[in-house]
Amino acid sequence: MPTKPVTMTPFSKLLDSYMPMSSPVATACHGGEERRSIACEFEGALLISRRLFAYFMLVALEAGGPIRALTLLLVFPLLWLLELVGLERMALQLMIFVSTAGLRVDDLKAVAKATLPRFYLEDLRQRAYQVFSSYEGKKFVVTCIPTIMVEPFLKEFLDVDHVIGAELKMFKDCSVGLVASPGVMLGARRLQADKRLGSGLRDKTFMLLCREHHPIPPEETSSPLRRNNYPKPLIFHDGRLMAHPTPLAFLAVILWLPLGALLAIYRILVGVLLPYKIGLVGSAVTGFRIRAQFPKAQHSLNTPAAVGAPNRTGTLYVCNHRTLLDPVIVSTAIQRKVTAVTYSLSRFSEVISPISTIRLTRDRFKDGAVMRSLLNHGDLVVCPEGTTCREPYLLRFSPLFAEIADNIVPVAVTAEGSMFYGTTVRGHKWLDSLFFLMNPRPCYQLHFLESITRDQRSSYEIANGIQRLIGEAVGFECTNFTRKDKYQMLAGHDGADTRR
Repeated sequence: MPTKPVTMTPFSKLLDSYMPMSSPVATACHGGEERRSIACEFEGALLISRRLFAYFMLVALEAGGPIRALTLLLVFPLLWLLELVGLERMALQLMIFVSTAGLRVDDLKAVAKATLPRFYLEDLRQRAYQVFSSYEGKKFVVTCIPTIMVEPFLKEFLDVDHVIGAELKMFKDCSVGLVASPGVMLGARRLQADKRLGSGLRDKTFMLLCREHHPIPPEETSSPLRRNNYPKPLIFHDGRLMAHPTPLAFLAVILWLPLGALLAIYRILVGVLLPYKIGLVGSAVTGFRIRAQFPKAQHSLNTPAAVGAPNRTGTLYVCNHRTLLDPVIVSTAIQRKVTAVTYSLSRFSEVISPISTIRLTRDRFKDGAVMRSLLNHGDLVVCPEGTTCREPYLLRFSPLFAEIADNIVPVAVTAEGSMFYGTTVRGHKWLDSLFFLMNPRPCYQLHFLESITRDQRSSYEIANGIQRLIGEAVGFECTNFTRKDKYQMLAGHDGADTRR
């Protein structure tokens, strides 16, 4: 008697392979036409590590705040003990509760979209991704992490069709910290229990339905996916922490905070109170490195003699934007006062700034008149990107600066830290400079390029040309993204008023 075929839902055909902790490869046949499908676990397979503490710590810190993050750190010994005695599910449920209970759904989604993708990409297994991305059929990812934490990344970066993970219970748009039925399940059991699958599939042992099974040997040395092989460029992301917040790494952050805050205050006072040369020495003593490279003197009659040479009007310095400190560091490098123009700056940042700051109104004619007036009274620094970018990319340069000055000095800027980012979208922007200065050994590098004389080219051509020159000087890629694009991607608004 012929065997009755198993009934499948349209999106779930008979998988030919399933790879827990593997490079997932799968094909499926339907109606005589081959249909290739793929299923894979997230943690331990697509991700190199099976340790999930760092991702829950990011949620606790960015969506819940420092008190919740500290609570999760204090709970870690209990989590470790539960895993040691084989109660991994209970440990995971406890992590989920501590990190998500009481948080708004919108905050959880924001962290999953703006903060977690960078950390997932850095832990993405190269071999697994190469095989996973080579298939054009339906893609399934199985995970014990709450779906709300992984779905934005998987669908945006890996083109996953269905994410089968833990579902949080909600009450009035807030998480209660508990997992809905069937609870926390691992690997193939989660896929078997998923209600979206037909009963014919759920009644079978999922592993028996797979024609191929490719486990990754425990001794295999896995390499993370290289940045140039990312599924799509990672240009924008949010969050304060630079390194994965493992228990030891986050404990180090907590222990560093008091000393880091004192160090940041000292660095601010050095910049505000001391003369430039003494201030440079005082900053260097604390580990704050500032390096500047200037062009050779120019002797052509058609160009200024050198960067910062005396002129009838002030010098316009145009730099890419890494942190709020960019104009201050430019002033320190050339060792004289400058004025910076900004679109949005907190009152606190204005108070602690050692240079003058003028707010623009986003009215092209008014802003142009203000900038011309400032140039008539001294040097001016502008960041035409309009917002900061953490990654090695340059956003589109606004052409307004090219309409107000005859001589322009491009400045290529890089800023590096090891513990904290000095920028944020969803956090408190008034703390941006403080967090950058709290890094143990922050570093600024400035490359002053040869000055450019305005010619017959349009302002747009000049702006694009300067963007390209700066990009080549620091090895950054030029893009057409704008401030609005950044804030729409990370915060869901246009960023018109970001003073906090």
